[in-house]
Amino acid sequence: MKPERQEFFRNLLNERLEALIKDAESGVGDLVSEKENLPDSIDLATQESNRDFTLRMRDRERKLIYKIREAIGRIEEGEYGECVVCGEDISEGRMLARPVTTHCIDCKTEAEQQERVRGL
Repeated sequence: MKPERQEFFRNLLNERLEALIKDAESGVGDLVSEKENLPDSIDLATQESNRDFTLRMRDRERKLIYKIREAIGRIEEGEYGECVVCGEDISEGRMLARPVTTHCIDCKTEAEQQERVRGL
């Protein structure tokens, strides 16, 4: 990948990382401060369901932060944009759609097909 494209993706990844971290920091206080005594069991169940959903979303964001940091590391090492399976370049369109990807579309499709076969 050309250096100017690597710099473009580095900036894109850093922007996403900063936004995720900022959002995560502001959301932690919301979870802690939501202690209410709700007399209605339906309200309590709704609050617990919302809290569970929020925690699942935070976990997904945590995993994405990790993947973004890994992708930035691959840029630093000069390996960004290369498929970890076949070593071919990953298309720029795929990189734009999913900048943390580590597989070209062909290898990812094959891996998903194998997962489906194992899952049956």
